Amino acid sequence: MTEQRGGPLDESCVLTEGPWTHRFVGANGSQFHVVEAGTGPMVLFLHGFPEFWWAWHEILPAVADAGFRAVAVDLRGYGASDKPPRGYDGYTLAADVAGLIRALGERSATVVGSGAGGLIGWTAASFHPALVRRLVVLGAPHPLRLRAALFADPRGQFAASTPTLRFQLPRYEHVLTRDGGAAVEELLRRWGGPRWVEGTGFEAYARRCREAIQIPQAAFCALEGYRWAFRSVLRLHGYRFVRLMQTPLVTPTLQLHGALDTAALPRTAQGSGRYVSAPYEWRLLDGVGHFPHVEVGDVVLGEILRWTKS
Repeated sequence: MTEQRGGPLDESCVLTEGPWTHRFVGANGSQFHVVEAGTGPMVLFLHGFPEFWWAWHEILPAVADAGFRAVAVDLRGYGASDKPPRGYDGYTLAADVAGLIRALGERSATVVGSGAGGLIGWTAASFHPALVRRLVVLGAPHPLRLRAALFADPRGQFAASTPTLRFQLPRYEHVLTRDGGAAVEELLRRWGGPRWVEGTGFEAYARRCREAIQIPQAAFCALEGYRWAFRSVLRLHGYRFVRLMQTPLVTPTLQLHGALDTAALPRTAQGSGRYVSAPYEWRLLDGVGHFPHVEVGDVVLGEILRWTKS
């Protein structure tokens, strides 16, 4: 990783060398930074907030070693991918995933998404079912379960979502980037399971996420998806989104969720299977918070491989 002490960070801070290849791929009208390793059927990894592709840096090579083409992407607005001022609605983010699968030369892929990336995974599988062969979601209720819980569970999911509801405030991105991205580390601590947060690797991981959010425009873009979700509730395109998402998924879906997740409560995520008509499995992970892929990476790796090979 390029060290940039004493000056503003740029996209080079996420171009970490390792047992993978960095590429830039054009898809859906934007350029995306992807990191890939291995050959075989493709597994596409979608990170959440406040992360970037590095969320998968331990799982990526292991999936490649198991005989797959493992690809992690910086989502629109994050890391070294393009940061356009628009395009953070559910339709466009799902189209980004579909476009990436095609641009990478594949007819379909297993999609693995965590947090906000999991919400995009649900949507991509719903809107582009022919392209999503299998789906694995971590820490992400079905979007309609989340939306319903915000209204029906004021002391639960609504209260848990208070940090993201603050994202609606104008110029809140400056709160995320001040003091070297300290607010990002605070969110990781708040949402992560205690064993991970108190462990030896947490600070190094948090430091990387803090650096990535300081890339110019990254914080603004990261918040725009949350802002669209809020603004769309009373708008026609939001109503249309809900109607389209009501169609049950035909993609086999595995849902992993931390029992201690304080960002998306387990009781919110449970019941997401009602939106899946294909084979579906739910697994609650004891002692785990909102980031299972880094908290219990070995467990998540085993589940991804089992589901992808089944």
